[in-house]
Amino acid sequence: MSIAPQDSELYDQAVAHLRALTGRNDARFHPGQFESIRALVEERARALVIQRTGWGKSAVYFISSLLMRKFGGGPALIVSPLLALMRDQVAAAERAGVRAAAVNSANATEWNEIRADIEAGTLDVLLVSPERLNNPRFRDEWMPSLMKSCSLLVIDEAHCISDWGHDFRPDYRRIRDLIGRLPSRVPVLATTATANSRVVADIQEQLGVTLPSQERGDAETSGDRAASERQGVFTLRGPLSRASLRLGVLNLPDNASRIAWLLEHLKDLPGSGIVYALTISAAEDTARILAESGYVVRSYTGRTDTGEREEAEEALKRNDVKALVATSALGMGFDKPDLGFVVHLGAPSSPVAYYQQVGRAGRATESADVLLLPGREDPEIWKYFATASMPTRENAEAVLAALQNAGRPLSVAALESAVNVKRTSLELLLKVLSVEDAVERVQGGWEATGRQWAYDAERYERIAEARRREQTAMLDYEAGTQCRMQFLADQLDDDTAEPCGRCDVCAGPWYPSEIDVESSRRAKNGLVKVGVPIEPRAQWPSGLPKLGIDHKGKIPEAERVERGRVLARLTDLGWGNRLREIFAADEAGHPIDGEVPADVGKACIGVLAEWDWSRRPSAVVAIPSRSRPQLVDSLAQGLSAAGRLPYLGQLELAPQSESATDRRGGNSAFSAASVWGKFRVGADLAAGLAELRGPVLLVDDLVDSRWTMTVAGRELHRAGADGVLPFALALQG
Repeated sequence: MSIAPQDSELYDQAVAHLRALTGRNDARFHPGQFESIRALVEERARALVIQRTGWGKSAVYFISSLLMRKFGGGPALIVSPLLALMRDQVAAAERAGVRAAAVNSANATEWNEIRADIEAGTLDVLLVSPERLNNPRFRDEWMPSLMKSCSLLVIDEAHCISDWGHDFRPDYRRIRDLIGRLPSRVPVLATTATANSRVVADIQEQLGVTLPSQERGDAETSGDRAASERQGVFTLRGPLSRASLRLGVLNLPDNASRIAWLLEHLKDLPGSGIVYALTISAAEDTARILAESGYVVRSYTGRTDTGEREEAEEALKRNDVKALVATSALGMGFDKPDLGFVVHLGAPSSPVAYYQQVGRAGRATESADVLLLPGREDPEIWKYFATASMPTRENAEAVLAALQNAGRPLSVAALESAVNVKRTSLELLLKVLSVEDAVERVQGGWEATGRQWAYDAERYERIAEARRREQTAMLDYEAGTQCRMQFLADQLDDDTAEPCGRCDVCAGPWYPSEIDVESSRRAKNGLVKVGVPIEPRAQWPSGLPKLGIDHKGKIPEAERVERGRVLARLTDLGWGNRLREIFAADEAGHPIDGEVPADVGKACIGVLAEWDWSRRPSAVVAIPSRSRPQLVDSLAQGLSAAGRLPYLGQLELAPQSESATDRRGGNSAFSAASVWGKFRVGADLAAGLAELRGPVLLVDDLVDSRWTMTVAGRELHRAGADGVLPFALALQG
């Protein structure tokens, strides 16, 4: 480029917008920012910008949007992955004088007004989610005009395009088709802070890159970034080390010790911050224990309502709370430049995902503390989430067969009754199949396209192997044989990183490791609290009649079980580890059976003692178990003896169920169908029920879908039981 940036008219216009955006008259571009803007505005290029959090990627696309508008273009279209991110982006745009709006499920009442602003030419930026691009109404009514008027397409958090990335979103893959439909004059910008070379190559492929890389020397700045050009694509990659972050890893023996460390030392961490946990129950338990000890904290998980999430985010931004105790639901999109610390109770499954989460801290401060407290259960949790997110051949073929046989569009609810796939997994699978052109979302639901499709087992195995390598790398990070910041940068294929001089590997531990007796006592007392409610099923699944079971609508109250209890969830910080040991399998994958351990039995008695039931049980009945008969029988008999309640024995397995497969983990209709007709009340048990005055305690080992308890309880009701109170050792999830 022959014209120096500071000598160009475009530069003067761009820097004026930058100063309006920042509110500072002395603002200057970071190295690479103006080059990116120029590539978009002057060259109408496709650009990929990989820069650390806080570098100013949003400034690039907001300023480019304003410049394109000044040159007569229509609004920029920004594809953004999360509602929280859209909220922050709209707010940032408004502060800079950029007229922005978002179209999402939370503001449907504003859509007509937004569309009118687009048609009137008064909107600069429109933000949508990738899923919105496949919404039939939006696709048919909005996209044709947007394709004609759009002056810039921005793909934010572009690592979501790649199934090698840590936040893969299937709908991002359809952006390649969107780019293909754009007029050639429309520039495209993809941005991310977390992409290694493999993810970069995949993003470039999705952008339609086909030519080999060529160095673009005139875009180099002081050796701190690399740029390349591929068939109209400008790639800018900057250093990813974060000088403000002080990283550390503290290994403690168990969950109680990690909670105790927080109880004692959270107050000493700078400012306000985030405590990340791997599971919803861990986040909720930790927030409860901290709050009980006087800390002002809130939990933030996938179970948190949208309104409560917004309140929690604002409370943290105002420093009204010391911390949000969160799952990965709080990640991309949360912007608090002065966030003082990030603590992890348990490690994410990859260094790249970890870098993304800790990158929320220290964006506008000289120092922020980042500490990882890994757990021994981490690899097991990683394995569960990796398995749950991977489509299987069996499920994919079942979905396609159901759609083809239907001959008409099927809603997700209707499809769920035809295939044995849980709702969340089914929705993810439909997105994957849609991106691969095997199914299409239309008015009324989903339908098969009829195009040839084959399950790419080799590709999924490559992804699974990549995930396993990432998990190994995370364990290497914990081991601490290299500067921690340099290690994270290396994982992102940034070879410019040098030892930071601040982390616990470079400078020694900066965090206290001591835990006093009182903190340990409070942590243990908080974790040993036992008893998780099991809410009763009140309605039959809508798909039961299609499976040959003529029941639908509400379950009659006279046939419903009452609110029950389990000792704990398998994912709980307190009893979760102990229960996972009990439910572990042997090397061949077979369940390990045995009597209930004394400590677990004692805890179960504690649950019964604290149960706020309106009517005390008058007897105990067990659900027969093929996998752990000793465990269930000893639990039932132990509770019977401790409560001085008669033990009436087990329900019988109906003859036709003896060859049935217990399909735990399927969707609600199939789970209910798999236990329908499975149990019956024998003569001796019926006689015992006839003599009772009061409900029975129905005992099992593990609760998953709750249909076993629901169907078994119904049989007891029909045999004369005066109420059924479910109880089990553990709740799945």
